[in-house]
Amino acid sequence: MIPGKASNSGTSKFAQNSGVNLENFNTFQNLTLSNVGIGTYLGEPDSATDIKVTNAVKQSIRSGVNVIDTAINYRSQKAERSVGKAISELIADAEISRDQVFLSSKNGYVTNDADIQLGFWEYVKQEYTQKGIVNEGDITSGYHCMTPSYLSDQLDRSLKNLNVDCIDLMYLHNAIEGQIKDVSREDFLNNLKSVFELYEQKRDEGKIQFYGMATWECFRVSNDDPQFLSLEETINMAKKVGGDNHGFRFIQLPFNLYYDQALLTKNQTFSNESVSILESAVNLGIGVFTSVPFMQGRLLSSGVMPEFNDLKPSLRALQFIRSSPGVLAPLIGQKSSEHVSENLEILNIPPLSDDEFLKLVKKLTA
Repeated sequence: MIPGKASNSGTSKFAQNSGVNLENFNTFQNLTLSNVGIGTYLGEPDSATDIKVTNAVKQSIRSGVNVIDTAINYRSQKAERSVGKAISELIADAEISRDQVFLSSKNGYVTNDADIQLGFWEYVKQEYTQKGIVNEGDITSGYHCMTPSYLSDQLDRSLKNLNVDCIDLMYLHNAIEGQIKDVSREDFLNNLKSVFELYEQKRDEGKIQFYGMATWECFRVSNDDPQFLSLEETINMAKKVGGDNHGFRFIQLPFNLYYDQALLTKNQTFSNESVSILESAVNLGIGVFTSVPFMQGRLLSSGVMPEFNDLKPSLRALQFIRSSPGVLAPLIGQKSSEHVSENLEILNIPPLSDDEFLKLVKKLTA
């Protein structure tokens, strides 16, 4: 198990040695983070995909990316193992040190293990219910479980999969989205408080550095939607649990030129004013990572996205997202060497300035 975690000195050294324009790094929570990251969601749970993901992670890091995102349920635990293999090999070859990369994962969904030849429910019974980790009624109809005993078990499995002593950022994965059909809002919020208490405990144990929520709907929908969450109220809950030094510092949500709610929908409240989730995050000191930058490739077809700055579609998509105030980095799902090379051409140019971005938004919304 590789010791250490992302640090100020390590991530700063990574940026300095990356060969990438330093404008393509953001400083947040005293860490220097590339303004694009690599995601590992899609792909078959097989050995061929393992190799592709491991190689893509290594190529991305060598190209100047130090933000790596995964989840225990991605490819039935094999995504985490592929990431862990990539990081272990780069460290063994002295290409990086553990403190130079920011590693995030997620837990909450119930998953099996593609490397164990058991059916889904047989695995759940053997690994969770028979061991008392999951009890009757803990798993929702959305295959979600957020009890402390389950999440603690999942964290330990993630650490083993990734071959590290500490995960920099552990997200609770699609929590209200996976729970609200089966539990009351009051019960959900009580359960969320228990999760925050668990994550603060794991911070004290040195198993995670920060925590947050990886979401799909809750920060983008209107505030009368059952899935809605107030970011300010969520942060206040974290403060009650962990004090001013609480570990809830990041969220993840979908954002691209089609899913534009994070930028344009004023569904949050800050200082009695209606603001977007991105504005709320900036005001509350929360870092935002974004998912589905290309809508799984659908935005890259000719004529789908508006043209600007003479950029190819993939670079237009990334430039818009990473230039949005409040966004730390879009997370790019990329496996082939060709796609990694093409997408990371974005690191050859700086993001748009605030004025340039505002002009672009006015042009796109005219």
